[in-house]
Amino acid sequence: MNGFRTRIFELHDLPGGLCTAWDRKEYIFDGCINYLVGSGASQPFNQVWQELGALREIEIIHHAEFMRIVAPDGKTLIVYVDPGRLEQEMVRQFPDDAWQIKRCTRTIQQFTRFDMARLQQKPRSLMGPLDWMRLGWTMLPFAPALLRYGFISTVDLAERMHDPFLRRAVPLMFAWPEIPVMAGQALLAYMHTGNAGFPAGASLEFAQALERRYLELGGEIHYKSQVEKILVENDMAVGVRLYNDEVYKANIVISAADGRGTIFDMLDGMYANRAIRQLYDGHHTVYPQIQVSLGVARDLSGEPHWVEYLLDKPLLIAGQERSHVGIKHYCFAPRLAPPGKSVIASLLPTTYSYWQHIYGHKLYDTEQEQVADILIDFLGGIYPGIKSQIEVIDVATPLSHERYTGNWQGSNCGWLLTKGIMPLMLRGVRKTLPGLKNFYMAGQWVEPGGMVSVVAMSGRNAIQMICHAEGKPFVTSTV
Repeated sequence: MNGFRTRIFELHDLPGGLCTAWDRKEYIFDGCINYLVGSGASQPFNQVWQELGALREIEIIHHAEFMRIVAPDGKTLIVYVDPGRLEQEMVRQFPDDAWQIKRCTRTIQQFTRFDMARLQQKPRSLMGPLDWMRLGWTMLPFAPALLRYGFISTVDLAERMHDPFLRRAVPLMFAWPEIPVMAGQALLAYMHTGNAGFPAGASLEFAQALERRYLELGGEIHYKSQVEKILVENDMAVGVRLYNDEVYKANIVISAADGRGTIFDMLDGMYANRAIRQLYDGHHTVYPQIQVSLGVARDLSGEPHWVEYLLDKPLLIAGQERSHVGIKHYCFAPRLAPPGKSVIASLLPTTYSYWQHIYGHKLYDTEQEQVADILIDFLGGIYPGIKSQIEVIDVATPLSHERYTGNWQGSNCGWLLTKGIMPLMLRGVRKTLPGLKNFYMAGQWVEPGGMVSVVAMSGRNAIQMICHAEGKPFVTSTV
């Protein structure tokens, strides 16, 4: 779009990296997008998807509820995306916590006017005093919400509740317990305004739409082409060498690959200062997961699409006791399964080391089977007879993510968005390395939290920085 001749080197044989889905017989299992911020026309982040051609001819599906949380006695919290409806139902069920509920839901309503994309319209390194003043003025109405909810997690919020069920349910109502409350509130707000829907064809079709746009503009993609080293001469990036020893020279190199692998393997750690080393020293939480996906000869379209089940007795899965288990089905996206059949998925946090220690041994396969068996037995208690209706079983571990994408410890979102990472998200991670010229980084490792739309904006920001360095105007659309 900006007149550069570009090439992409991708280690896999498909586009998208972690933004992907995979076929198993008649079923498609999605591995990434639960919601796409920017799916609504004229809404925050939509511009970047229009520039990238990502939403051409792709139907967007919207949900009235984000999820349900169900206790063993049947008590249920339905997390409606409409903040008014959510408030009404929660206050009706839990009147003793009405004050905290109203305070939270009315902040969700406030965030329907929040343009998160303004935080990234321009790289922070290119922002001048006037840019910062404009940003500050835009953020000013949301400052009280940021101070109140930006640096507490849903676990912290749950501790303020009186109802015992709410104290267990609230940590899960925005997907994971460590999430800052403000991030969850903004997500529900965007879902309510139609700006965080699900692309009907799943993540791979979404990634392929970007691929088509890139190829239309004259870009080149080299698949099955894993980069071994970024070539440097006189502290200047000059190209890449692949694992097959092919060398490609370049004036500028951008890495959207794994951050740790880029800095410490492809560049041998030569351009990592203390601050960069601290990012990767392990004190920030990464989020490896197990994904169990099932193809089932049963129509679940009449069931809630996402339920987190609270357990009286923990389940031991992959060496960890689980106090809750989440189950999703994808009947709202009919192309993912044949008519009358369903895709079911369960994602479970895990540790990379647990799977690394057994990888390459028969025990690895055995453990995958055991994880699937435990979840299938659990499902049998929810949907009697479902075990005999299962036609396909697929288990992906952090080692699967690492093998296909190279991501450190199999993380699927870089550093997990927590209250501890929130300041880093707001401050931003630099997209250049100290002492290295003509090199930039983009992707989830320079955008803490790893949300797909924010990652796309980081690529946009990298090109803005390159245009600035080259003295060229930044072009945002091409006829």
